[in-house]
Amino acid sequence: MNTNSFLILLLFSLCFIVFHSHAQNNGFSVDLIHRDSLKSPFYQPATKYQLVVNAVRQSISRINHFYKDSLTDTPKSSVIPDGGSYLMTYSVGTPPFKLFGIADTGSDIIWLQCKPCEECFNQTTPKFEPSKSSSYKNIPCNSNTCQSLRDTSCTEQDSCQYNIQYGDRSHSQGDLSLETLTLDSTTGQSVSFPKTVIGCGTQNTVSFDGRSSGIVGLGGGSVSLTTQLGSKIGGKFSYCLVPLLGDSSATSKLNFGDAAAVSGNGAVSTPLVSKDPKTFYYLTLEAFTVGNQRIEFTGDSNGGGEGNIIIDSGTTLTLMPSADYQNLESAVKELVNLDIYEDPNGQFSLCYNVPSDGYDFPIITANFKGADIKLHSISTFIPIANGVYCFAFMPSQIGSIFGNLAQQNLLVGYDVVKNVVSFKPTDCTKLG
Repeated sequence: MNTNSFLILLLFSLCFIVFHSHAQNNGFSVDLIHRDSLKSPFYQPATKYQLVVNAVRQSISRINHFYKDSLTDTPKSSVIPDGGSYLMTYSVGTPPFKLFGIADTGSDIIWLQCKPCEECFNQTTPKFEPSKSSSYKNIPCNSNTCQSLRDTSCTEQDSCQYNIQYGDRSHSQGDLSLETLTLDSTTGQSVSFPKTVIGCGTQNTVSFDGRSSGIVGLGGGSVSLTTQLGSKIGGKFSYCLVPLLGDSSATSKLNFGDAAAVSGNGAVSTPLVSKDPKTFYYLTLEAFTVGNQRIEFTGDSNGGGEGNIIIDSGTTLTLMPSADYQNLESAVKELVNLDIYEDPNGQFSLCYNVPSDGYDFPIITANFKGADIKLHSISTFIPIANGVYCFAFMPSQIGSIFGNLAQQNLLVGYDVVKNVVSFKPTDCTKLG
């Protein structure tokens, strides 16, 4: 795989901002607004091709060590933090102090920059000052929480210190603490979660600057936000991603608890497979079907068999071992009657010149264990220039990932109690 092909694995990621939450009987929902949406404070007018370029630029370093570092026993985080992820507004402390955090399904801790900061990256919004919060409390070294986490240490004051090392040599270090976390609501209400474990970082070197204060981990680890909410949300959360290049005013949804139920006509489910590291959500992909041709998904020595692919909301392209990719690409070529366009940047392996009146690309079905998911062209081909569309799948030497382009216009629900992920075809723009 050449350098450009490898770089594209790192580059693609959607960026959303959580603007508000909406409480329901036994659950709540938050709006995910794409970074380039009209409703985003980061909005700048741009063509759809510029949006693709922006997505590329915002995602550098996302995938580099997604598998390579995370599958070792070394105490490193599985994902390199970067601006090309989800941003959500949330508050910590009493009184609540509002922050922007990168919401990451591939990370396991909620950490933010705190004053006084010995070594901080450039955060353009105010930093949290724990001394001004009446609900802030450091976690002692002898606590179960401290002892259950990797790479913790003790201060002379018997406070538990966390230390996260990222694959690009970025890091965050500080006090592991208990604090009240609050999500806002446009209805005037709010949803608060006392005694949430957070990392109050005072030594932070990362690859992003801007509004973000740090990371909000939504992965499967013991101190991620979703795991800590646990029984309060019944182990359930879901999201529905609007098309990347669709209505710029549409919003996506991130749902918790009963609001995250995925059921009804068209809903299908596939088992979640328990594997290490617990951060990621592993599924079993059996095949892809293109037209009448079924292409078995063999995986590789690291990802074959049960739990052979990670589903990730932060990675845009779908990645797979080279042999599987070549088989799938060949099947697509057999059914597409268009002139092939050679990508001059060498980033995409398969691109086509599409006529001005459009073209109906074949539906590709992802055959997960017990769940067949139809992927339409908005989820399988992405425009990179006027009249040029490229296949949004990519060969990979670092494992298999079912990316978020493939998840567009699907209600995707995670139930870590029943150990299933459910999918339901949905017009996500109508859920706003």
